Amino acid sequence: MSIVKNTKKKSSDIKPGGIGEYIAGCPEQVQGKLADMRAAIQAVAPDAIETVSYFNIPGYSYHGYDYNGMFAWFSFKAPFVRLHVRPQALVDHKKELGGYTATKAVVSFPAERPIPKALVKRLVKASVRSMKEMAG
Repeated sequence: MSIVKNTKKKSSDIKPGGIGEYIAGCPEQVQGKLADMRAAIQAVAPDAIETVSYFNIPGYSYHGYDYNGMFAWFSFKAPFVRLHVRPQALVDHKKELGGYTATKAVVSFPAERPIPKALVKRLVKASVRSMKEMAG
């Protein structure tokens, strides 16, 4: 009889750090764009926990909320730098997303263009607001 140990990470495991390594592991030509995305998120949520946990991509959380307080993530998937937020944030800013590819919770910015930092900030603020409103 063999015993199989569950080595899967629990969704509640939020460990700070890892974002610099994520960016460094991406192609050189997008590292600056990812750093811009990180800076825009940090400008809106400077006291959030930075982590690489869910989906093995950089994410941001505040303790005490649903989904482990996660409210924003970013990633690179060629040819896009992507911002992942709570769905209501994209609903609230649908008109501003007309020029970008978007799904229910992800907006994709072409990697060859500058990151629209003001839009990223608005989306992250809306995501945090949505998370807090859901909490009551």
